[in-house]
Amino acid sequence: MKISLAGNPNSGKTTLFNALTGKLERVGNWAGVTISKKEAPLKKELSSKHGDITVVDLPGAYSMSPFTLEETITRDYVKRENPDVIVNVVDGTNLNRSLFFTTQLLELGIPVVVALNKCDLNKSKKLSVDAAQLSQLLGCPVVETIAADARTDALAQLVDKAVAMKGQPQTAPFTQQYNDVKDAEALQAFDAERFAFVKTLVAKIETRQVSSTETTIHDKVDSVLAHKWFGLPIFALIMWGVFSISQTHVGPLFADTLVGWIDNFYAMVQGAMGDDVSPLLSALLLDGIIGGVGAVVGFLPLIMVLFFLLALLEDSGYMARVAIIMDRFFKKVGLSGKSIIPMIIGTGCAIPGIMATRTIQNERQRRTTAMLTPFMPCGAKLPVIALFAGVFFQDAAWVGTSMYFAGIGLIILGALLIVRITGEKSTRSFFILELPEYRVPSLKLALNSTWSRGKAFVIKAGTIILLCNAAVQIMQTFTWQFDIVAEGAESTSILAGLASPFAFVLIPLGFGVWQLAAAAITGFIAKENVVGTLAVVYGITNFIDTEELALVSGSADVATVMGLSSVAALAYLVFNLFTPPCFAAIGAMNAELENKKWLLGGISLQLGIAYVCAFTIYQVGTFATTGAVGTGFIYGLVVCLALIGFLFTLLKKGAVKEQQKLDLSLQ
Repeated sequence: MKISLAGNPNSGKTTLFNALTGKLERVGNWAGVTISKKEAPLKKELSSKHGDITVVDLPGAYSMSPFTLEETITRDYVKRENPDVIVNVVDGTNLNRSLFFTTQLLELGIPVVVALNKCDLNKSKKLSVDAAQLSQLLGCPVVETIAADARTDALAQLVDKAVAMKGQPQTAPFTQQYNDVKDAEALQAFDAERFAFVKTLVAKIETRQVSSTETTIHDKVDSVLAHKWFGLPIFALIMWGVFSISQTHVGPLFADTLVGWIDNFYAMVQGAMGDDVSPLLSALLLDGIIGGVGAVVGFLPLIMVLFFLLALLEDSGYMARVAIIMDRFFKKVGLSGKSIIPMIIGTGCAIPGIMATRTIQNERQRRTTAMLTPFMPCGAKLPVIALFAGVFFQDAAWVGTSMYFAGIGLIILGALLIVRITGEKSTRSFFILELPEYRVPSLKLALNSTWSRGKAFVIKAGTIILLCNAAVQIMQTFTWQFDIVAEGAESTSILAGLASPFAFVLIPLGFGVWQLAAAAITGFIAKENVVGTLAVVYGITNFIDTEELALVSGSADVATVMGLSSVAALAYLVFNLFTPPCFAAIGAMNAELENKKWLLGGISLQLGIAYVCAFTIYQVGTFATTGAVGTGFIYGLVVCLALIGFLFTLLKKGAVKEQQKLDLSLQ
């Protein structure tokens, strides 16, 4: 038997899916969190008396007439796959909006069970809903649920009702036959009739003691947090606090313990191997695998504390306000506030962030957002931020915070360029977002989110990063003649040979040595590899203080070994954060852009911006601190001017396109 969960965004659908299946799918309070259908078996305590049941979580939809790719997935699945029962998850606090979709589902002839969710919030809103009467009016079972509590009795009742409805005929209280109507005005008239019907139905079963027009505490809080002038500085302060806690205060406390375990394990394996073991095997196992992977995993506590704090912010309802704050800025560069949603999702991982662009209707805005989302530092980039903040900037919280706001700044710059290159500067967009209620965030949900992200990080460290570091160690150990590299002749290794041509290009950026170039290259496989590769090529002791059992403390000795000044280190950090993402994320870009020209343009834009930014930071910073420009200034300046010149050529062509469109519109 197959049960499909369908409902509006922010109705608690995915939370209910997790409660029914025991899964830990991402939960958020805006559209675009569920970006494709997800399937899982019903957990045993609920399915024991019913046999095998599969639960399908569909993307949120407001209507069976889709306006986004996300809604299309839901519409097509329901109509083509014919699930046995549809569980329509309805927001019990907003029936006027939710039941519009419900009446459409009831017309399909598939048995429907309504899960009247968020019932716990009705009391605080002085709102009551007559579920029994609603069931009679709709002609289908209605079960009151609180998905966040995952009460077994309520869930069991919901499953029992769904199983009982299998194979039963489904009637509809309101029907419309307009599937073939393509006239926009006719469709609008039909929808108006449906809304009027829903409004009449809700009036019969809902009792409100508080007028919806009254100013509530939530409205007063929004007047400050989402203020058009104060909202952005408040957001900056909140993000600074998040990074300060995770990178400077709480995170390092857990990191010290974990690094101590890694160091003890390293010493134990080293002692067990003895002195007679092959130097190659010793280097591969100790420095390549344990050292390289350990250097990455050592940052796990800092990352998990950050994820936990971001999950609390999201669950509280604040992050949806960030989308409202950013809308006024994004509109000016040809995007909408809806574009910030994939970017916030991308702070966890760029791949689901890119996929979440499916919720954007305008094709150019959707492609632009998919192209620019990787500029937001994702979880894979956090070890790089933590490493360089610790080594060169004494774990300063401003480093991580500034990288996030630099990412937002580059997104705005990139969008400004793209909208002019495509000749759509005059295009206007509209942004409508339902703001969820503020609430005390769930520690359980935050811990589950942190656990799932941390688990994914460890799995990647134990697979992709492990294999990459092992390969790096082997390439560093052998010459092109497959002889072992002599001590002091590391530049003759295979790794040095492969990375040296790239290192030459990076000289004007302040890090033109093969070790740093190799780390940047392996970052395209997984950004965490930057840390792992640096640990391998420079030796693990440069990253872990074995006496203090702590991550690198930012001492001058470590900076000297890496051969970077603080200015060059900042340039290297920026370069690695804003170059194209890992290959998997590039694959997601390819799928969502659906155009090779856009994909090539996106990768070129990311490379060009990263190069120019790193060059500017290094050369300007070096001049400011030493009174002279850095090495390779003229060469780098020529490259940057060539990139800027090519960009101006594209902008000129875009202006011509826009003028042609304007001329056509006036004819």
